[in-house]
Amino acid sequence: MAQQQADKVRRRRVFYIPGYDPIHPRRYRELYRKEGAEQARICGYDLTLTPQRRKGPYGWHVAARMGGQDTETDFEVLVWSDIVRRSMDQGIIASYVQLLRTAWVYISSGALFRLGGLRKGPVIAALYPVVFLIGQLVIALLAAWAVGALLSYLHSFAGWAGLLVVPPILMWFRRIDNRLFAYYLMHDYAYSAQHRGANPPALEARMAEFAERIAEALRTDVDEVLIVGHSSGAHLAVSVLSDLIRAGQGMAKGGPALSLLTLGHVVPMVSFLPRAERLRADLRFLCSRGDIVWVDVSAPGDGCAFALCDPVAVTGVAPEGQKWPLVFSAAFSETLSPARWKQLRRRFFRLHFQYLCAFDRPRDYDYFQITGGPLTLGARYAGRPASPSCIRRAASGYRSVRALAGHAQGR
Repeated sequence: MAQQQADKVRRRRVFYIPGYDPIHPRRYRELYRKEGAEQARICGYDLTLTPQRRKGPYGWHVAARMGGQDTETDFEVLVWSDIVRRSMDQGIIASYVQLLRTAWVYISSGALFRLGGLRKGPVIAALYPVVFLIGQLVIALLAAWAVGALLSYLHSFAGWAGLLVVPPILMWFRRIDNRLFAYYLMHDYAYSAQHRGANPPALEARMAEFAERIAEALRTDVDEVLIVGHSSGAHLAVSVLSDLIRAGQGMAKGGPALSLLTLGHVVPMVSFLPRAERLRADLRFLCSRGDIVWVDVSAPGDGCAFALCDPVAVTGVAPEGQKWPLVFSAAFSETLSPARWKQLRRRFFRLHFQYLCAFDRPRDYDYFQITGGPLTLGARYAGRPASPSCIRRAASGYRSVRALAGHAQGR
């Protein structure tokens, strides 16, 4: 009976860590409001959003009634979009230099080929900006050649003036990148590659702030503190939670349940790089903890994620007795109706956010029941087996970890 009571949630704190996204965090509130209302309609429960009740950078409050039980949840977005925007604030020439540098890091380290052996989708997504940006440059140069050929009839040296059309053509492509996503994806991969897998100092400082916010929540009268990391935010969540626990600010006896939900992760894009010792150490540390619950959800239909890849095992740092994460599939092709799946299956970037959206044929994955419902993450998935097709083959060529005081990390 005591365990059943411990599994129930009346009050919860959720901390959402977005991926590499320059958009204002209000986007996530509106997405939660819209998709939560739709999922509540489909499943027959009540879910209401109101303005946040706690002091914090950005969030909202959720009141839910599911299965005859009421739950109150305070949601907070841990914002690093300002860091993302600064990293993307580069000129066209600098962007092409960055493209070459990033390609060199992934190719020379062997990471690109090892990643391709796990899942083709994310590697195709990584090659997409290379192809498109080079293609844009080729189009601009061809236009310059055509204009120059015409001008050369006027004067032999006038043909060089055709090069003047290159900058405006490239700038036009840059302006419509909200439809092409070539620059966006290039900057995303470049951000991880700029220090060959190590976190930039500004990001480390922001992660320390995230840990402080979560530690404060663990000292409040709530039943669960749930950290949600989506896409690139998944590996940030792993490191933030590891830092918090090492600092002795994790789960206290009689305190809130401490849970981690990672969605559509791209962990190998970082952990396979040479200087990702910090992340590899955090993966190794967190996967054996008995005082947390870690569930990882992905779907083969998401071409931007390393679907069903155990992030610890494929990185090659899984110790004996690995406990986490529980890896299973959201199975988009089955949890979305045929009509809905047909509508979305080619919209790759939209599908990468489907974990945060409503399913019209839901099974045991429901983002809104997890974040707003009356059960802890551990209770909801107690006894749930991992997906049989989970990939656990160690594939990284770099497995060294950062030595951390008080913790034998090994190699």
